Amino acid sequence: MKAIILAAGYGTRLYPLTLDKPKALLEVGGKTILDRLVKKIEGIKECKEAFIVTNEKFHKPFCEWKDAGSFSVKIEVINDRTLSNETRLGAIGDINLVLTQKNPDEDLLITGSDNLFEFELRDFAEFGTEKRPFSSLALIDIKDKKLATKYGICNVDRSSQVLEFQEKPKTPKSTLAATALYFIPKEKVPKIYDYMKTDLPKDAPGNLLKWLAGTDKVFGYIAESAWYDIGDINSLKKADEEFTRKEGRA
Repeated sequence: MKAIILAAGYGTRLYPLTLDKPKALLEVGGKTILDRLVKKIEGIKECKEAFIVTNEKFHKPFCEWKDAGSFSVKIEVINDRTLSNETRLGAIGDINLVLTQKNPDEDLLITGSDNLFEFELRDFAEFGTEKRPFSSLALIDIKDKKLATKYGICNVDRSSQVLEFQEKPKTPKSTLAATALYFIPKEKVPKIYDYMKTDLPKDAPGNLLKWLAGTDKVFGYIAESAWYDIGDINSLKKADEEFTRKEGRA
């Protein structure tokens, strides 16, 4: 298994904190978001390598982070060469870049670099393996239909298959929010190339999973623990407070 960490965004909603530092290298509870994420990936025994795909602006900070650290998985930083939001490849474009450059003939664990999960990623990876040859994504029950209008929302059946994927629905049919955490078995990796040939958006990775749910099968892993989607100053502050409290640093 290979991991792909999507870190090519510019974090504009977190300015001025991200003017010269990527979002993933901001600290939450005294540790960087990326350190916490990689620690979770290290818990998956089948995963031996992680690709961090970023942009020209933040390539050097990520390389410096990598060189200063010590990890049980091999880390490689990939530069997508973009310089702005206007020219970026988009998250799906960055996944495609990793695939075309590295051609990993293995299962893929794909995650955004601004997501923190309290549940163990190895449990999600085991779920994905059980559901192969189909893809899986992690879901969180946010238990609030008003809040659900701000997320990608999934309906699942008793077998955990995603029946419908609604993007920021005005009238949500459930409160199961899609996180940026996906398992794509190697049998389905060609589907990513198929998606790239369409005219569909290449930005948010949820677009890929929504398409897969409509053209193939996708299963939803409903996580019971907390999930932090760190997109702005308020969500960063909340996550920092929660991790500080839970880890006894307050």
